[in-house]
Amino acid sequence: MPIDERKVQAVKPQAEVMTRQRLPYFIGISGKTVGARGIAMHVVVIPPGARAEPHLHVGYETGIYVIEGRVLTRWGEKLEHEVVSEAGDFLYVPPGVPHEAVNLSATEPARAVVARNDPEEQDKVEPYAAGN
Repeated sequence: MPIDERKVQAVKPQAEVMTRQRLPYFIGISGKTVGARGIAMHVVVIPPGARAEPHLHVGYETGIYVIEGRVLTRWGEKLEHEVVSEAGDFLYVPPGVPHEAVNLSATEPARAVVARNDPEEQDKVEPYAAGN
């Protein structure tokens, strides 16, 4: 972007978007919203008792900061590993690692900020069928 086109921009997400992971996102920073070239940043909401479809991210890292709730993340070839994140925790997901997120509350949503080093991250989310 030429120097005269660079500018600081505020984004206020207005509507949720259903993702390939089958979770609602509120789109923040991306290539489409602000012309980002190397980052995407959104808010994900996992409804009470809901889970993401197992998936992986092709070629980019993901950083997650949990704002509220408790989330179980299952990961690995057979989704055999688990980590629980709660408000105030960060979670790192390397490129190509199969995973799914599960809201551990049956009554309250879980919310998190998701940052990725790719401005068009939904184009590179692939469904994953866990091996037996």
